[in-house]
Order: sequence, then C-alpha cells, then structure tokens
Amino acid sequence: MAQDTTQALKALDSFAKRHIGPTRTGIEEMLQAIGVESLDELIAQAVPSSILHPEPLDIGPALTEPETLAYLRTVAAKNKVMTSLIGQGYYGTLVPGVIQRNILENPAWYTAYTPYQPEISQGRLEALINFQTMVCDLTGLDIANASLLDEATAAAEAMAMAQRGSKSKKTAFFVDKNCHPQTIAVMQTRSKPFGWTLVIGDPELDLEPTEVFGAILQYPGTGGQIVDYRKVIAALHAAGAVAVMAADPLALTLLTSPGELGADMAIGSTQRFGVPMGYGGPHAAFLATRDDFKRSLPGRLVGVSIDARGNQAYRLALQTREQHIRREKATSNICTAQVLLAVMAGMYAVYHGPEGLKGIAAQVHGVTAKLAAGLASLGVAVETTAFFDTLTIKTGARTADIVAAALAAGMNVRQYPSGDKIGISLDETTTPAIVEAIWALFGAAPKYADVVATEALPANLKRTSKFLTHPVFNQYHSETEMLRYMRRLADRDLALDRAMIPLGSCTMKLNATTEMIPVTWPEFGNLHPFAPADQAAGYAELAAALEKQLCAITGYDAFSFQPNSGAQGEYAGLLAINAYHESRGEGHRKICLIPASAHGTNPASAQMASMEVVGVKCDERGNVDVEDLREKAKHYADILAAVMITYPSTHGVFEERVREICEIVHECGGQVYLDGANLNAQVGVVYPGKFGADVSHLNLHKTFCIPHGGGGPGVGPIGVRAHLAPYLPGHPQTSPNSPVGPVSAAPIGSASILVISWAYILLMGGEGLTLATQTAILSANYIAKRLEGHYPTLYKNEHGRVAHECILDTRPLKASFGVSVDDLAKRLIDYGFHAPTMSFPVAGTLMVEPTESESKAEIDRFCDAMIAMRDEIRQIESGRWTADESPLHFAPHTIPDLVDEVWDRVYTRAEGCYPANTRRMDKYWAPVNRIDNAYGDRNLFCSCPPTAEYCEVISE
Repeated sequence: MAQDTTQALKALDSFAKRHIGPTRTGIEEMLQAIGVESLDELIAQAVPSSILHPEPLDIGPALTEPETLAYLRTVAAKNKVMTSLIGQGYYGTLVPGVIQRNILENPAWYTAYTPYQPEISQGRLEALINFQTMVCDLTGLDIANASLLDEATAAAEAMAMAQRGSKSKKTAFFVDKNCHPQTIAVMQTRSKPFGWTLVIGDPELDLEPTEVFGAILQYPGTGGQIVDYRKVIAALHAAGAVAVMAADPLALTLLTSPGELGADMAIGSTQRFGVPMGYGGPHAAFLATRDDFKRSLPGRLVGVSIDARGNQAYRLALQTREQHIRREKATSNICTAQVLLAVMAGMYAVYHGPEGLKGIAAQVHGVTAKLAAGLASLGVAVETTAFFDTLTIKTGARTADIVAAALAAGMNVRQYPSGDKIGISLDETTTPAIVEAIWALFGAAPKYADVVATEALPANLKRTSKFLTHPVFNQYHSETEMLRYMRRLADRDLALDRAMIPLGSCTMKLNATTEMIPVTWPEFGNLHPFAPADQAAGYAELAAALEKQLCAITGYDAFSFQPNSGAQGEYAGLLAINAYHESRGEGHRKICLIPASAHGTNPASAQMASMEVVGVKCDERGNVDVEDLREKAKHYADILAAVMITYPSTHGVFEERVREICEIVHECGGQVYLDGANLNAQVGVVYPGKFGADVSHLNLHKTFCIPHGGGGPGVGPIGVRAHLAPYLPGHPQTSPNSPVGPVSAAPIGSASILVISWAYILLMGGEGLTLATQTAILSANYIAKRLEGHYPTLYKNEHGRVAHECILDTRPLKASFGVSVDDLAKRLIDYGFHAPTMSFPVAGTLMVEPTESESKAEIDRFCDAMIAMRDEIRQIESGRWTADESPLHFAPHTIPDLVDEVWDRVYTRAEGCYPANTRRMDKYWAPVNRIDNAYGDRNLFCSCPPTAEYCEVISE
C-alpha cells in the first residue's frame, strides 16, 4: 500500500475507526478493485486539480469518546437552567420517560429516512398520521400536514397559502399585534420579497377586511388574553379574505377550536407536547386547513391507501412536492418536516389521551388562576382578564427591581420593551412553590392553599366538541402498553440500525451514540431561547466553536445557524445576496441562473427571494454547459444576481470547470450560491469558500451526523464570505437592526442538536474527517466498478471516476424487459435494503451513495443483491418468466405471501420470499405489499381511519 494511504489510515487509530466502516484491509481491497494504488491517487482522479487543496485540514487532533463527553459536560455546565416563565410560544414540559427512551434516544426512530418507500416505513407513517389526526382534532379543521419547522415559519407558510387561496386581489396581510414577536418578524422577512404589505394592529379596531387578502389572529394572544374572533373571521370571509389562527394546542383542549370559530387555517407549535425547549429547537410546528386548501398545503402529508392485497397502508400523499411541479412558481420551498419531534408530540397525545391532555391543561390553567388571584390579593394590577396560562402584569417603576428579584430567585420572566410590565407564563412543570415564589416578588406571599381562584376561560369559548376519539388515543395509557405500541411501530420500519440505506445526496451515515448523548442533558434541553444571554454561555461557546470549525472546513468567513433546514438555508443565503446587492445600489439585480439538474428547492427558493429564474443547460455528461452559462451571464450581466450550483453536481461528479463557472458569474456582477448538500465529498479535500463560492448552506443532518429522524430534524446553516457576513439573518431578540430579518423563530434555530455536529468534529479531528471524505468517494467508485457489467453508471468524469455517489442507469431494463425502477426498489426490500434514490435527478435511474460508514462487507452485500436482481432480469430475457410474472413485479414479498395456502406463481416461494444471500434468521419483512400510490391520491384520506369508516372509504 502506498505511503500516503498508510498516513491517511492513521486516523483509524482514533474514534474514526468506529465511524468509518471499511477496515484497513477493506480499504486496500477496494483500492485494488478499482485499480489505484492509494487514496490520494483516487482523489486526484476524482477531483479537479484546479480546486484540490493540498494543505491538511487543521482543526486540531481528535478527542476520544470519554474526552469528548467530559469536555461537553464542562461546556453544558456553563448554561444555567432557571425556571422559565417567559412563555412566548416556549414552555417547560415533562417528557414521558417511555417516549424519551424509546423514541428520542432510540436509533430505530432517529436513524430512519424520509418515508418515500412506504412499504418499509409503516411505523413512522402511522406515528405521523397520529400527529396529523391530533392536530386536526384539536384545531377543528379537515387536514393537517406532517409538521413544519417552527411556529413562525408555519405562520409565513400560512400567509403564502392565504395569498394563493384568497378571493381578494389585495396585496396586504393583516397581523394581530398580539402574535408572538418572533412570528411577526419572520412574516415580515417572508412578505418583503413578494411585495406584500403587513398591517399590524388590533383586529377588532384596525382591521379593514376589504383591504387585505387575509389575516392571522393569535389565540390566546402573546400576552395571554383570549379573544372571541368570530365576528372578525366572518368579516374577513365576507370580503373574500382568508382567516388564519395561531393557536396553542394545549389551550385548545379547553377552548373552542379555530375551525369551530370559522378559521380557514390554524398554525402553532407542539413543543409543549413533550418536546424540550432546547434553546429554540427542534420542535414540530403544525399547519391545519380546510379541505378547500389541501392542494396548496406545503410540506409533507401522510395519507391512507391500499396495498396489492387491498389492505390498509400508509404513504406520503401528493408526494411530488410543489417545488418540483411549479419550481420557480412555487410559493414554498419546504421539502422537509420535523418528523422525530412530531412523532414525540403525537406519542405524547397517545400516552395521555384526551382526558389526560385536558387534565394537564386544567392543571396549568388552575395554577395560573391561582397566581392571578394571589396577585389581586396583593393589589397587583393584572392586565389580562381572560386567560389560559399567561398573565401580563403592570409593574410600572418597579419593573427592574421585580425582574432582578425573579432572577435572584432562579426565575426568568418576560420583559416587555415598554419597561412598565412583565409577562408570566406557567406550564405543566409549575408547582405551588413556584407560584408562591412569584407572589413573593410583589410582597408578603400568601400560602398557595389559602388562595381561592375562579376559572378565567371565557364562557362562550369553552370547548364542548370531542377530540382524539380514535382508539389509538384511548388504549395505550399504561407504560407497558405504550412501550409495546412503539416497539410494534419500530419493528415495521427499516432504518439505519438494521441495514445500509444507500441513498444518493442524502448521506445516511452513522449517528454515533456518543454524539447523541448530550442532546438530552437538561443543560442543553431545558433552556428557553429568550433567556438572558449570561445564562446561555455554554450555547454561546458551542456556537462559536462550531462556527470556527465550519469556517476552517469550508473556507468561509462566517456562519449563521438560524436556518432549520437545507431549503431554509437556501432561502437565507439568497436573502443575503439580495441585501448585499441592495447595499451597493444594485437592488435591480434579480436574475438567478440555475442548471437544469438542480434540486427543485433551488428555483423555489429563488422565487421566494424575488429572483427571476433563468435555466442553464447541462451537457451530455451531466455537467453545467459552461458556454450556455457564459452566454446567459453576459446577456443578463446588468441584472444578474446569482447562480445556484450543487457541488459535486447532482449527477455525482466533480465538475472540472467549477472555478471557471464562479469566475464567469463574478465578472458579470453576480454571486455564487453553492448548494452544500454534497459537502460529504469535500471535507478536507476542497474548500468551497476558496475556489469561488460566496455562500453555501450545509446540511448538518447529512455531512455532520445530525440524524434524519424519519425526515427531520434538519439544520441548514449558511456559510458566507466576509462581504456577505453583515447580511446573515437577524433576530428581534439579538439583532433587531439587522438588514435581513429572521428566517426562523429562534436566534440560532435548532440549537439543541448542534452539539451532535460539534461532537462529531471533535471526535474525528482533521485527519478523520479527511479520511471520511476519501472513504466515501472510494466506496462509491467501488460500487460503480463492481456493478459496471450489470448496471452502467450514467455519469463519470474524464478519468472514469464518480464523486461520493453514482447514478445507475436502469432505463434500458425498462425499455428491453419491462422492469421499472420501482420494481428494483421494491425487490431490494426482499434482500433487506432500503432502495437508493429513485428517478432523481434522472427519471428511471437509481442514485447510490454508500457513505463512509458502511463496511466493505455491507457494501458487497448490497452489490450482491443488485447483481442477483440483474440475474432475475436475465431470467426474463431467457424466457423463464415474463416481467409481470417475475419476483420483481410482486415485490416486496410479505409473510402473508409466505403462508398463502395457494402459491400460483411461476417462481418458488423461496425465490420470492428468501432471495439469494438473504439472512434468513434476521430477515426484514415488509408489513405490507406494494402500495397503490395513485389510489391514495385519488382517495385522499389523511387522518387515523377507524376500521368501519375506512371500509366505507374503500368501497366508494
């Protein structure tokens, strides 16, 4: 083995040997198989010499796992966990231990991929349909999606939906001044590029329904007041405008639902349903709407369909998201969800049931009513008259003293900008002792038991309708039953804890246990995002250190961690480019060049940033057509804003002329947005900030080990060159005068899971990270080599190499033998694998990404399965069976197939159910047969179906 490879493999003496799947011997064998002497020789063949960075990645030596946890403990200890009374959409909550251990801390749930292959995702799909049903029931609306990023983002999405669905042609949207400030700020950011005017005021005094296309109303208000908005909503409808309500789901167990009040949509956060505050996230927001608006609903939607046997099965409904249909005409670029957190929130409702949730709500309201009564007995003026859990208290000149006394007593209260009042919000963690401590801030505190309180819910807004009537919410209330229910669902799924998930562009790598452990530490989990900065010194250190490391890794100068997803990072990056051009008096630059191969979110993000998309061709090898780009860049030079490129390209190749592409765009006055989804192939090898890119988002849930969680959480921070740093997203709590407003509710987005990526970098060190990249590229080239006689690789560079993923061209199999890419994907389930990415970026192909975490043995097992399927296709060619008679057509095979009394297929049961080289003892069995996607879209049904009602739907 060459000396440079020996040197690189030194990293395998550290934690990297746990993270990187192939052993030294495995790496040597793969190098030999593809015909190179060393890793460096391979990288030189795969990566253009013009951008290859010779200097080693210098981020310090790797730490051991005990050293990393000890270090993170010292950082966590710098956070000070206080009793949070701030509210404002974030509350203390009690995470049921059975959910924390068996969902949040369980790799069967957090390593799962987005459920695009529904046959192997029935567990998480059922959990998500529970979430959707919970939201529909609580909001009184017809349909809900499978979660959004946070409450503020959900409000912005609802505003965009309202604009599309409104009968009004006005360009103004009304915002209740009693919405949470961070929600208003995110809506201001979203509305500006579209040219929509936000009118902020009192809905009962300032709203002119005929002058707006819609309005959002907070229920209860941010200050705690509960208002009956029936008349306001009726007036909006009379004017052809849309009514949105921002609602607290726990309050809705006691209050009349938004749907019953007449609202068209409802949004909010399910954070208080058993999801820690986490200094801002991640949390699952919700968006529910009337059936009339279902085709405009952003994000993911779980629906009910049937499988090949006619049995009920779940799937993602309307699966082709609007950015892939409408592209630059899309009003949303949302392509993700907060699945893991939505599952937790839904399970919280399953565990407690309707009566349990009402009991928690009644307890919260009861302690709040006690607090109000005790304050009244002390002569304190409470501004809020009708409330659920929040009081606004007039403190006048005493405000500073009361806030200081609260801090001294270990409590954070909400401080209003006016300086003459405070807010106090209570939650399910509030005890009588906390209430007495609050009273003590205002004088001699009464005894909790001595205070008599009366209910403060408006009589005309008390809930009378039932909710959560489905059996799933009424039968798993003991821990034993709950444990078994979650285990049953987990067993239905195929996640990374069972087998390789070889998805191109999705980087399903190891999420190491040591990286995950700190997430549930209270010092990271129990901080309110608007707590005083001196209480979050640990988070400040984490963010600063991670920013420094990511700058070193990418060559950028600054980062913002605010974006909660890759698509949100795209949007934030383009807003930074807009603001930069405007600062130079060039706000007219609005053209964004986007290659034909781009992710659908790219043109959707550009449109949301008020840019006009101009397409750029790709050549026959899948690269950007540089001459076409040059021609269009020069044509639009006076108004060119940016180009959006993915690197390595979506076609799985390092484009040779990327530096030239950057230079062309810069010469014409534009900026280069480089999609960082494929950074997994760059770390320690190339530095995008040094070869010409100006801004990138990074998918921390890909390259940097934050788990996919079944489709979320994600984190999509943006890195920028110095000239764009002033235009990173601001926030009303930390940088209210920033030229660019916030894109998410919390200042640093999903803060609590940043520790995962930080731990990964600390554990790997520079050498380990570089070896990970080299191994990922090696593994992809090894797969392409092993399969080349069976499935041609569609795109390679001039040296015959791919990057970290390869596209297998299966289109000839359809043309010649009638075997579709779907047939291959479903048959892989029988072999115990999740399918590669199907039909993206090229229809009828499979994109394979092994990642660096898979061992050579697992990669070979996958290749063996692919070759065995090709042999099954050869049986079609030889005439043994037709495509419609083959195992591929009937896949996946289930236990009901195995035990059918009559077997009338032309292949044997063993050939169908136990294909070659499968592990019989450990075989994964799909719980359903192939699902009818078209049926599910024709018969859209998106909540828990009671058996009788579901049978009626099927029979229609």
